[in-house]
Parts: sequence; C-alpha cells; structure tokens
Amino acid sequence: MIRSFSRLSTRVSLPTASRAFSAEVETSWTDAWNAATENMKSNVTFEESAEILRNLTKTDLLRATDLRDSPSRFFEAHRILARHAVEHGPGFWIRFTVHYNLFAGTIVAAGDEEQVSRLADYQAAGELGCFGLTEKLAGVQSGLVVQTTATYDEASDEFILDTPHEGARKNWISQGFVADKAVVLADLIVKGESKGPHAFVMDFRSSGSLVPGVKIDDMGSKTVGNDLDNAWIDFENVRLPKDSMLRRYAEIVDGEYIIKGDVRPFDMIGQRLYTGRIAVAQAALEYRRALFSKTKSYSDSKKMFAFSGEPVLSEIPQLEALYEENEERLGRLDEYVGDCEAALSEVLKEGGTPDTRLVDCIATAKVKAVEDSIEMVHRLRQEVGSFALMADAGFKHTDFLQCCKFAEGDSRILMSKIARDRLRLVEKGQDMDSEEGKQALGLAMAMKGHLDKGASKQEAWDKEWKGVYELAETVMDRVMTDGPTV
Repeated sequence: MIRSFSRLSTRVSLPTASRAFSAEVETSWTDAWNAATENMKSNVTFEESAEILRNLTKTDLLRATDLRDSPSRFFEAHRILARHAVEHGPGFWIRFTVHYNLFAGTIVAAGDEEQVSRLADYQAAGELGCFGLTEKLAGVQSGLVVQTTATYDEASDEFILDTPHEGARKNWISQGFVADKAVVLADLIVKGESKGPHAFVMDFRSSGSLVPGVKIDDMGSKTVGNDLDNAWIDFENVRLPKDSMLRRYAEIVDGEYIIKGDVRPFDMIGQRLYTGRIAVAQAALEYRRALFSKTKSYSDSKKMFAFSGEPVLSEIPQLEALYEENEERLGRLDEYVGDCEAALSEVLKEGGTPDTRLVDCIATAKVKAVEDSIEMVHRLRQEVGSFALMADAGFKHTDFLQCCKFAEGDSRILMSKIARDRLRLVEKGQDMDSEEGKQALGLAMAMKGHLDKGASKQEAWDKEWKGVYELAETVMDRVMTDGPTV
C-alpha cells in the first residue's frame, strides 16, 4: 500500500510559485476554453467523440505547440477537462491528452523545424494523432521496451515498419480507430544494427482508410470510458519515407546513422512522460475535487432524523472530519504538483531536459496525487451510503483514477525506479549516514544475502519487494518535503 500522504512526519511550507505561475493563464482564454468545452458528452460513439475533438482543435484555442510555447495553457486545458470526468468519465480527457501531449508533444520535442511546422496544417484540417508506444509484451509494467522494428532500406531510402511477432503488437493505443496520423516508437535498425527506440510520424489513414500494411482490432469493452476507442495495431512491411523519422537529434545521412549533439532521441521522447505525469497528477486531483464537491453539496442538503434541531448528513462527525482532512491533503498536493508544473514549464520553454531532482519530484507528484486520490475517494464512498450507488453521483467513473494509476508510468514502476536509483548511491558509497541512507543500506544488505545464496539480481530484488517500496516511500517523503527548485 502507498504510504498515506497525511502521515508525512515532517514538512516545510512549499513556495507559492505555482499560484503565481497559474496567473499567467489569461482569464479571457480560460473563459473561452470553458465555453468551448462546457457541453462535453459521454453517451456518444467513439467516432462522435473524435469529431468533438476535431472541432475543438480547429478553434485554435490550444495550439499543438503550446506545450512548448504556452505550457500554462496546456496544463490548464487538461485541468478543466478533467473536471468533466465526474459527469462523463475519462474517455475524452484521455483522447485529448493522447493527441496534444503524446502525439503532438513528441513531434515538438523530437522533430526538426520542418516537422514541427506540419502540426499547424494537421490542426487546421482537424486531423488527429495517436501514439504507438506500449506493446502486448511491453506495457505499463515493462520499463519501455520496444520490439516493433523500423529497418532502414538503403536501396529505396525508406524505413520498413514491422511487427516481428504478436507480442510486439502495439497495445491499448487510444484513438487507434479514428486517428489520421500516428507517432510510432520502433527499434531503428541500420545496416543490421539496432540503434534503439526512435519516433516515426506516419500517415495512419488515407481518405479514411488504414494505409496498406496496417491492421487493427478493438481491445474490447471497458468498465469506463467506452467513448474512447482503444486498439491493438500490427504493422507488416509498412514503408515510410525517410523524413518520417523525427530528426531533431538523429537522422540518416547518405545511408549512415548520425547523432546530432549529445542528447539521445529517446530522452526527448521521454519528455512527454514528464508532462504527462504532471497532467495525470492534476487530473486525479481535479476529479477528486469535483467528486468531493458534488458529494458535499448532496450531504449538505440531506436532512436526517433528530430529536432536536435539523442536522444534515455533512454534520456526521466522521464525514465532517473526512471533508476537513481532504481539504488539507488536497491543498498540500495542489501546491506541490503546481510547483512541479512551474519548474517543468521553465524547462519546456528553454527546450531543455529536467535534471534528476525534478524528474524525481515529478514521479513523486504523480504517485502521491493519484494514490492519495484513490484512497480519499474510496473513503468518501464508504461514508455516503446509497448516494454512492446513484448513476449520476459520479462514483461510477472512479476507474478514471485507475487509468491515472498506470498512465505515463505505473505507480509501482515509478517507485521501483526511485528505489533502484537510491540503491545505486549506496553502491557508490554515497549518502549512507542519513536515516534514508541506512534504510537503503539495509535493503542492499538483505539483497546481498540472497545473492550469496545463489539468487540472481532479479530474484533478490523480487524477494525484497516490500523493502523496495518502503524505501521508495521514504525517498518520496523527502522529495516532497524538499520540493522542486523553481
């Protein structure tokens, strides 16, 4: 279980940079975005939902490059849409972030000037994009393994996109049934040598039909968000022009693979995970805020029997205390996640990459905001009786939080990475005297005991999984206390 946010032993007051930063979002723009999105619907087909997004993009209120040029608008747009999830579920919010963050954002981060300029044309035409990263044998628990291949064919000066086996099919690809374009992550093969994951932008459909060599099918009905299409995708000898590879940091020149500068292409592609983690953290908080607000409106007016006075449901001690606790915990998380947003936004504007401290802060923000929201929403459900069963109460969409849990890095994967990075410091003999360092050293010694008995590193890690997550909790508590630098 993720350690409760309320049990942090020490904490300093966090700066108010996030509040000042949010003020950058012009009131007029916010009003216009609210007006454009106020009539969200969930009782629609995925084709109708996609058409709503097409029309929204064509308003030009949020441009495909705003993640770089106006990050405050980018994040505010996500927050506003997340509030609709209580009424309509998570389908449209996911569709939106796939297009703007994953598809367009990857092109902004890893494409050259010409490739980025094409986004304006896509937007004017209302064309939508999907993002092909996760695979059947490499999903949210995989650590971003990619087995789809893009082989450079020197004779034709093209790439050949292939799914080498069923396990390499792209899986759970949101918007796969309606997307006009796609950014696909594939292992680049040049002269028989793997160059690692690279991003390719391709025409996914032509005149409404899939391009030759692309096959898709439905992932099936879901518990929530069925206005969103999710597909598995198979590629068979799909030929892509050479300029399909996003080439800001690497490209093929005269048949040779060339790296530009000292930034790995996948590092910039990974930037979308950082922006996505902030957006997901904020979405979880907004959904929780809206659900608590709606529930409190009900409990404030729900009269109860009493021998004297006219008490309402909100005055039951345990529910009143829960509302107060939620306000306190939500406020602290709002501020912390907002500070992470502010710090990341500065990096985005400069076109850089976040340092290790900010990466840890963002991972912590995502885990804590989501897990704390799951806990508090579950507790709220237990205290409001049959109201939680009503179709329009908002609780039927709580699996939105389950989507948040695994989106842009599953909570357990992020915690495992945090613990592994901390253990590496122990291996280097660094920072071993603090309580956190002693805890990390204790975990390292426990794992060594298994290794001495013949266990593999993975087996030793698995046997000490509880200690791994306990160490991650300790690190995240410290990261939240320190906060990001802004």
